[in-house]
Amino acid sequence: MAKKKRKLRTGQYQLPPHVEEARRAAAGAAAWQPRPNLPQCRLILAGFGLFLLCVGMALVFLLPSYSLVQDLRSRGVSAAATVVGVDSKPKYVKVRLVSSPEAGTEVKLSDYAGMLPEGQAGASMIVTYDPEDSSRILAQSWVDDPPANLPAYGSSALAVVFLGLVTAVLWRRLWILRTFGPEEPPTSSTSGNRPSDEGVRNTKS
Repeated sequence: MAKKKRKLRTGQYQLPPHVEEARRAAAGAAAWQPRPNLPQCRLILAGFGLFLLCVGMALVFLLPSYSLVQDLRSRGVSAAATVVGVDSKPKYVKVRLVSSPEAGTEVKLSDYAGMLPEGQAGASMIVTYDPEDSSRILAQSWVDDPPANLPAYGSSALAVVFLGLVTAVLWRRLWILRTFGPEEPPTSSTSGNRPSDEGVRNTKS
């Protein structure tokens, strides 16, 4: 008797490896979504550089003014003075000391974060100066109650803004990289492994 051919059960049939790989590639291509444009690294670096610049400017406006006020509070000498010169280009206020060991000395008031008090020639004011260096001098009212350091506050606010923008851009870049797949559809790398009818027919013979 001729041996009967064994029939493969449907549950035992397995696709060839290259057919299964092509099927997975097709499923991946169907699920692929185009990736949005990634924020450039140079944009992030530029934003971080602006943040550092603003921080540096805030420190430049804040630290010297703070140090001057603290020094004048600790060892400053108060004296009456008369304004002898005011100009805006360049901006300065020159005074002559009239009631101190330095009487008769003419000095320009030190600026406080780039700011100077208003004054007119011939006006009187009380000043506080450093006896070790009379060029370090401020109006006494500014020593007792310094004005708002607007340049430092403005630079600090800009630094916070730039830091927030850099953080947001960096977070978006990481989110895009984690959420979306490669820039090219997966089928571009598996085009040579497409299933063919001939391969399927050969496995069934």
